[in-house]
Amino acid sequence: METDPDAGIVYLVGSGPGDPDLLTVKATRLLEEADVILHDKLPGPKIIDSLPEDRREDVGKRAGGERTPQSAINERLVELAREGKTVVRLKGGDSFVFGRGGEEAEYLAEHGIAFEVVPAVTSAIAAPAVAGIPVTHRDHASSVSFVTGHEDPTKEESSVDWEALAATGGTIVVLMGVGRLPDYTAALLEAGMAPETPVALIERGTWPGQRVATGTLETIVGVRDEEDISPPAVTVIGYVAATRETVAAFLENEYEDEREGAEGERE
Repeated sequence: METDPDAGIVYLVGSGPGDPDLLTVKATRLLEEADVILHDKLPGPKIIDSLPEDRREDVGKRAGGERTPQSAINERLVELAREGKTVVRLKGGDSFVFGRGGEEAEYLAEHGIAFEVVPAVTSAIAAPAVAGIPVTHRDHASSVSFVTGHEDPTKEESSVDWEALAATGGTIVVLMGVGRLPDYTAALLEAGMAPETPVALIERGTWPGQRVATGTLETIVGVRDEEDISPPAVTVIGYVAATRETVAAFLENEYEDEREGAEGERE
């Protein structure tokens, strides 16, 4: 289909991990220029609160909570663009990393709507980094695998090969996987991964009240429950997670310092 010459444009913008200072320069400019901003819940409270109320629409989704169907979001993007508007679709992290940005891009293309992708730092890298955990390390991990912990519920079975991941010897980063933590830690143990493999959970990385909990593949479910770690959180599995023990005391972390006052916002 040819591009509709009378339509506006849609920008698929990643907000990064949630700290407004980590927005790209281009993302910041587009947010100022947009006629309408359709945002997820995951850009983080500071970024969302900074958006003008008369130009923003909340189309967020949360597991077990209020939900805007993806089909409705797709249709709304096309509707607004056909009104000649400049639209920013603001998503947490990078929109093309488990953010369904690819699906939105396909839908826009099928309907002749011009769009542009604005990349961002994915929370899969940023959240561990601000917690003092590198996802790769010359001594510990020469590869990293990114996995969604929240697959399409219509699938009859998981498409994630945990046995193959266990055999890589690299870092495994799981996004949106707090709820299914018992399932995939058990799968990795069954696949032969060492029970003492370090694991870290980073809750609300770069948001006010960021928290980090650490354990091993064998103990991390109990740690999650004891610390009451809840979404959004990133799971890091591998020996890189143990590096936090060395650097944490020297790591100035404004996010964890802001924990007081943010506890009431946890869901």
